[in-house]
Amino acid sequence: MRGFAGLRPSIRLVVAIAGLALAGLAFFAPPRAGRAQQPIIIKFSHVVSPDAPKGKAALLFKDLAEKYTNGKVKVEVYPNSSLYKDKEELEALQLGSVQILAPSISKFGPLGVKEFDVFDLPFLMSDDARARQMFASPMIGEFNKKLETKGVKSLAYWDNGAHVYTANKPLIMPDDFKGMKMRIQGSKVLDAAARELGAIPQIMAFSELYQALQTGVVDGEDNVPSNIWTQRFYEVQKYLTVSYHGRLIYALITNKKFWDGLPEDVRQGLDRAVKESTDFFNETAAKDNADALDKIKASGKVEVHVLTPEERQAWIAKLMPVHTEMQSRFGKDFIDQVYKSAGFTPAL
Repeated sequence: MRGFAGLRPSIRLVVAIAGLALAGLAFFAPPRAGRAQQPIIIKFSHVVSPDAPKGKAALLFKDLAEKYTNGKVKVEVYPNSSLYKDKEELEALQLGSVQILAPSISKFGPLGVKEFDVFDLPFLMSDDARARQMFASPMIGEFNKKLETKGVKSLAYWDNGAHVYTANKPLIMPDDFKGMKMRIQGSKVLDAAARELGAIPQIMAFSELYQALQTGVVDGEDNVPSNIWTQRFYEVQKYLTVSYHGRLIYALITNKKFWDGLPEDVRQGLDRAVKESTDFFNETAAKDNADALDKIKASGKVEVHVLTPEERQAWIAKLMPVHTEMQSRFGKDFIDQVYKSAGFTPAL
């Protein structure tokens, strides 16, 4: 029997063309039942407990994203810095090693978007109404554009409420901060505020904070009550001051190239999941913080002090020079625009 090589050239050509045609049909044929298309993997990394407001919202986003994309997406949630620490996660997002984060916006300064530092100005957004007004303003669109120049797309903002201080000594008046080693995030405004109070600012990863407080590497920190409760900081601090001097805002962000490359129907499903998980977060964070503060008080481990109006005014007077200092960094016009967007009148 003659093999393929023994056929006439014209016949060999016909056989070759037929073979290519069959291969093409096989390539474009629908996959068999046992070889279904693999889901798109989305890794969602964050630094807090699954029981914190962000942790609960991340798990809700996972469920909604998988539901609204009909299983085309699988979300893997990594809490408590189990995938990346907060010093590493933004670079990992830019490299595409992780797809979604929800960092504090105080971390965007080192990313090269210094304008986000303005949200740390003391008492700028110390109440819920001003925070809502700020993040509903057209100005936020300009901030989002700056993020996109770094390959980062903002999907939503999650408001986790106002900050309180914890420390190993009472913090009642501004002078009480003198010489205290206070953990801060990597924001120039937070650094300036700590120094204005006479404290020594220490930039530190969130995952390292409990041990640092326990061993005295730092003397105190500021955070929201839900984080203080779920991370058990109240176990290694003796005093808590309800000061509401700043605000913890998370940005739900993704790698822009990854997001833009998703199929349209998948993006629509994820957009819906983003909206509903954002509504959930913003509706429940305030209650979670109030409940956490009650639990901290009930623990008996921490002495809680709420600033009186007179004490609060002393804090404001002490920290307003930080606003003046930041005008030289960002420009007075920019700062004034932020004030207007937040409905804030500085006591300069």
